[in-house]
Amino acid sequence: MLMNIKLIVIFASYLLTASAFAQTESSASAKQIVEKFQSDLIAVMKEGKQLGYAGRYEKLKEAVINSHDLSKIARIVVGKEGEKLSEEQQQKLDEVFSKLSIASYAHNFKDYSGESFVFDSEEQTTRGGVVIHSHLVIPDDKPVKFDYMLKEKGNSWRIINIIANGVSDLALKRSEYTTILQREGFDALIAKINEKIDTYSKQ
Repeated sequence: MLMNIKLIVIFASYLLTASAFAQTESSASAKQIVEKFQSDLIAVMKEGKQLGYAGRYEKLKEAVINSHDLSKIARIVVGKEGEKLSEEQQQKLDEVFSKLSIASYAHNFKDYSGESFVFDSEEQTTRGGVVIHSHLVIPDDKPVKFDYMLKEKGNSWRIINIIANGVSDLALKRSEYTTILQREGFDALIAKINEKIDTYSKQ
């Protein structure tokens, strides 16, 4: 009987340890999310010319989806105008905006000439977010400073904005997209985004 109790205690201890280990493994830190994404970018850049735009797009699709909160970003860029959208329109916006995000990376990170990302620092925001400060080292050129803003989503962190050399990608898109929604409507916005995706694919 005593042996059985000991076995039960040992087994229970093992389950708790295994559970804690699994939880640690599945919930990456904000820094780990950013560094994994940057690593994926560099890997694609190294194969950029051979892959071509379509190949880079396919390679980066999972990397972007797993590191960015694309639906949240889409909501932010349309601001209060998004409250007027139907559920079907919101789904359509999420879909095309996700394609735009992946397309922009596939277009902008197309080749490799010795670039590397370097982690600088990490800070907590007053609203429970995290900002990862890093820079991209470019041989024979000035480095590009990147500030990644992340928020928790479920049991993980997701990028919701990237500031490159002080310029917020989110702010630029919000200014453009809300104006189109207000003046021209939802269909015009979707057409504009699709036009941008098409442009990326041809350059």
